[in-house]
Order: sequence, then structure tokens, then C-alpha cells
Amino acid sequence: MPTTTRRLHAALAEADFPADRAELVRCAERAGADADTLRELKGMPDETYAGLGEVERAVSFVTPADIRDRVQRRRQHTKPGLSEQATEVEPHPIVEELGENRGS
Repeated sequence: MPTTTRRLHAALAEADFPADRAELVRCAERAGADADTLRELKGMPDETYAGLGEVERAVSFVTPADIRDRVQRRRQHTKPGLSEQATEVEPHPIVEELGENRGS
């Protein structure tokens, strides 16, 4: 999942610009950045960035609409859970016709 501007700014608050990608990743690691922010920073082109604005243009951000859409999909999923599947299992046609073989 992409990061947010707030998390990116917190991760790079102590960064000295200009900085290359490796320096920005190390700075974010020292700041305790989350995995999504680190993944976005590591995925940037290996260039020297003059400031935070250039970094922002190089990473992907989560928008509130993305979060709302993901929450909505979770609420209205169409894949039944295991317990739902188990309750809807029809008996095998041979078992219906001959009955269960309890002696084996």
C-alpha cells in the first residue's frame, strides 16, 4: 500500500537535502518509518533529490478515497467464508440413494 504525506514527512523530517535515494532510505529507517513508506522510498528512481517536494513527486500516496473504497470492498465481499461453505454442502448423490456406510 502506498504511504501518506504525513508519514513521509515524519520519516524525512531530519533529512539533509540534497540527498540520494540511499541516504533518504537510511534517514527514514533511523526515524522508524513504517514498511509502506520505506517501500515507496526504496522504489524511487536512484537520483539525487533537491528537496521534499521532489521526493513527494517520486512516491505514491494513499488518498482518502482509496481507503474508503478498500473499506467498502471489505464490508461487501462476495467470497463466502469457510463456515458458510460448510453449511451449504449438499450430500453426495450416492449417499442420498444408498445411505451412509457405517460399517467401514
